[in-house]
Amino acid sequence: MPDSAEQLQQLYVAGFDLQTFDRFPKAIGVLRDNCIAFLVPGPEGLQILGNVGWRMGESLGPLVEHHGRQIFLHKGEELEATPERIATLDKFKSDLKAILRGQAIQPSQQ
Repeated sequence: MPDSAEQLQQLYVAGFDLQTFDRFPKAIGVLRDNCIAFLVPGPEGLQILGNVGWRMGESLGPLVEHHGRQIFLHKGEELEATPERIATLDKFKSDLKAILRGQAIQPSQQ
């Protein structure tokens, strides 16, 4: 089983911010470029809890299709899912999953 502390260190080194949230006391919030995921311990090390999405306040808005268009939605609050935001979310998600699998990631081209 991967060591959770080592996984968190790798996330931090890769530019992810780590935060705790009162609403999710058993999870660790992982943030980068306004994207957010919550991680919890699992049998294979840290795993993603629920969806990965855009940070909206103290929570996340998952990417959804609403009335024929893509948006990030949290409790009725909508945020347009621009191509740039979707690309940012895709990079966040792929980097996060790679690190949790113990793989190296490509440096960001920002």
